[in-house]
Amino acid sequence: MGIFSRLSDIINSNINSLLDKAEDPEKMIRMVIQEMEETLVEVRSTSARIIADKKELLRRNSKLEKQVDDWQQKAELALSKNRDDLAKAALLEKSAVNDVMVFVQEDMQKLEDSLNKLSSEIEQLQTKLNDARTRQKTILMRHTATRSRHTVNSKLHNSSIDEAINKFDHYEKKIEVMEGEIEANEIGNRGISAEFDALEKEGKIDQELEDLKSKLKTKNKG
Repeated sequence: MGIFSRLSDIINSNINSLLDKAEDPEKMIRMVIQEMEETLVEVRSTSARIIADKKELLRRNSKLEKQVDDWQQKAELALSKNRDDLAKAALLEKSAVNDVMVFVQEDMQKLEDSLNKLSSEIEQLQTKLNDARTRQKTILMRHTATRSRHTVNSKLHNSSIDEAINKFDHYEKKIEVMEGEIEANEIGNRGISAEFDALEKEGKIDQELEDLKSKLKTKNKG
């Protein structure tokens, strides 16, 4: 495929359409960017060669113009010397040079047209390349986010995880029951201890009462 044909195909291609048809958008956009970059390098190289060819034609045209002037002067010189034959020969040479100049100038115009077209297409291709690079960054970020979401979703809907969580609930309820039994036992133990404390306190008060009675009897006898 010629460079101009491929360049036109790329410029006319729709990046969105390419991505929609791609099984792997990330891989597709990398390929598109690589193709654009390679084409840009080749097109710019071609453009440089055309510019060099145009400069060469300009130099050649300048030399031909000097030759035309030179033959014109020779024809005038021949006429001034009454040498019509030499004047005619000089004019024939001048005409031949003018014919060559026509071809050179036509070639120059073709190169100029090609350069203008190439410059316009390079600008369009660069715009598309910039767009593709921007989309590449966006697609990479979206692809990463999508994979992360897929991983999270697969974990959320994983039956083994649900089973483990159900087991956690079961164990938690068993622990709550055990904690309740321990608290009940502690409350029961505190109740018995309180009764013993009450009995002990009551015994002390009874003893204190008997001591007080004895003290009063002794005081009354005295």
